Amino acid sequence: MRATAATAAPRPSPGAFSLVDGLVLASVLIFIALMLLVPLGAVAAGAFAKGLQPFLSAIAEPDAQAAIGLTLFTAALAVPFNAAFGIVAAWAIAKHGFPGKSVLIALIDLPFSVSPVVAGLAYVLVFGLQGWFGSWLVDHDMKVIFAAPGIVLATIFVTFPFVARQLIPLMQAQGTDEEEAAVTLGASGLKTFWRVTAPNVRWGLLYGVLLCNARAMGEFGAVSVVSGHIRGVTDTMPLHVEILYNEYDFTGAFSVAALLCLLAVVTLALKAVLEAFQPEAVRAV
Repeated sequence: MRATAATAAPRPSPGAFSLVDGLVLASVLIFIALMLLVPLGAVAAGAFAKGLQPFLSAIAEPDAQAAIGLTLFTAALAVPFNAAFGIVAAWAIAKHGFPGKSVLIALIDLPFSVSPVVAGLAYVLVFGLQGWFGSWLVDHDMKVIFAAPGIVLATIFVTFPFVARQLIPLMQAQGTDEEEAAVTLGASGLKTFWRVTAPNVRWGLLYGVLLCNARAMGEFGAVSVVSGHIRGVTDTMPLHVEILYNEYDFTGAFSVAALLCLLAVVTLALKAVLEAFQPEAVRAV
């Protein structure tokens, strides 16, 4: 009863920066430095350890060019496919009710829980020479495993949840009022999607495409199983880095790895731009 406002212990304001806050922030920065910045710095140092010319030579080497081309080709096919699938799946799940919706959501999440190596092995068992469709593919002179089609299929499998999982919560948060109003005014389902739904999710779609593309270019496990490691033919950039490192060509390995890191930095920059222009549309998902 004797305590007054003058004698009561002062409470820190909500925006005050305490010692505990400083320790937590320092721990986070130390963790980021040790787990991200130092390894990335080591890659950059290894790539340019002998100067710029060896780095450029390693990138211009024919096998490296083939790996870069295959990586970009795979991403160019997998990302649009997953974008189309993600839009359709998210629209069906968020805007419509149907039996088995929870099963569909679980199937979309499946690549997050299945090892990429297992996914690659599954494609070998289906499309390999001794697989379910192996004889049919041989009879029709078609090759999937140990060829570019297998690499594209494996990449699609491991990356197809990214766009869908980015759009589903965004569409659910927006509700169905605008779509119902458009249908009431006489718009068809397709026109409702293009005129109402698509414009509302365009930033979330771009964000999901960026994440999908980053994973597609960096995928290793599934691609390693189905590629056959044919140098200059079925090696993507991550696989080429492994080959060069195992051959003790550290400059070449670090150079290609540095190029992969550069692509990741570009992706992060584009991600930051999207968040800056449309923070609510991107961060809410």
